[in-house]
Amino acid sequence: MTEQNAPGRRYGFLGLLANREVGDLAAAGRIRRYRRGATLLTEGSISGRVIVLHSGRVKVSSVTERGDEVLLALRSPGDLLGEFSALDGAPCSATVTALDPVEALVVGAAEFRAFLEAHPAVALRLLELLTRRLRDADRKRVEFGAADTTGRVSSRLVELADRFGQPTQYGVRISVPLTQEELAGWVGSSREAVSKALRALRARGWIETRRKAIVVIDLAALRRRAT
Repeated sequence: MTEQNAPGRRYGFLGLLANREVGDLAAAGRIRRYRRGATLLTEGSISGRVIVLHSGRVKVSSVTERGDEVLLALRSPGDLLGEFSALDGAPCSATVTALDPVEALVVGAAEFRAFLEAHPAVALRLLELLTRRLRDADRKRVEFGAADTTGRVSSRLVELADRFGQPTQYGVRISVPLTQEELAGWVGSSREAVSKALRALRARGWIETRRKAIVVIDLAALRRRAT
């Protein structure tokens, strides 16, 4: 099952918490709703809060000195946002934008730190989660130097299929609303190179591109190309 089709199951940071811990965290914050396209956190600002996604997906991005947007990650229900800034008081290192209508728990930085102090086992689990994220970031940096654009695009499509894909009779449908420019920023390449990579994958019969969706027809082949 993907993250999007397992009702009642918790993922991400929330998936690490026991029911009592989830209740204590909820009591420390309040529920907010954001429209699609809304900014939840802004790069360079002091947010003073953490956000736990309950529903909807967001993109995490940064802007280069030239003004280009670089997609860093996608986050989904259960994930925690803004934790670094809340813990060290430094400005947010990235902007978080809603890809869907979002419902989230918003907890003040001081309240979140107090929650961790009252639940030291959660603090350790959070450290483990952040370690996994850093390892994933390291893996992607290695990809940038070792893999060509088609390999990096294949890797991101495999990640999207594993996390958000919906099985259909034609293959695994990915309906995350990302533009080719955003995908290009995610793989560290140009839009033209990403477009060429997608054409090559279509020509091999591994994917189909449709309006607002990509269907992965041969996930195993795509996974091999990504390694």
